[in-house]
Amino acid sequence: MRRTEQREHILRVIFGTEFYPPEELDEQIDLYFEQTGIDDEKDRAYIGEKAKKIAAKVPELDKLINEHTTGWKTVRMNKADLSILRLAVYEMKMDEDVPVSVAINEAVELAKRYGGEDSPSFVNGVLARIIK
Repeated sequence: MRRTEQREHILRVIFGTEFYPPEELDEQIDLYFEQTGIDDEKDRAYIGEKAKKIAAKVPELDKLINEHTTGWKTVRMNKADLSILRLAVYEMKMDEDVPVSVAINEAVELAKRYGGEDSPSFVNGVLARIIK
């Protein structure tokens, strides 16, 4: 599976964390793999580990996002946009394997696919403020 596909699965897992308690993350990841039919161990390990790392950093990620938005704090954001931002900010600030430009480009593409009409420009604008 390509990194872009893995990222999309990570986004879906991260999005799901909004709807169940943090202590159920491992169980929810296993359930996600069962439902999607992902059986490659390397893909499962990468997706699961990165989703757990992001989930563990949500307070820190949200703080950073909130510091760079005006009028749109994380509690008011569309959950798809928020999940995309969390993934992108994690990759930009905490994942040395992902170049910043790739994290931003992938986030905008995910926003086109999963967000609303204004999501790509919103996500791009927030991420642009964070990298300054």
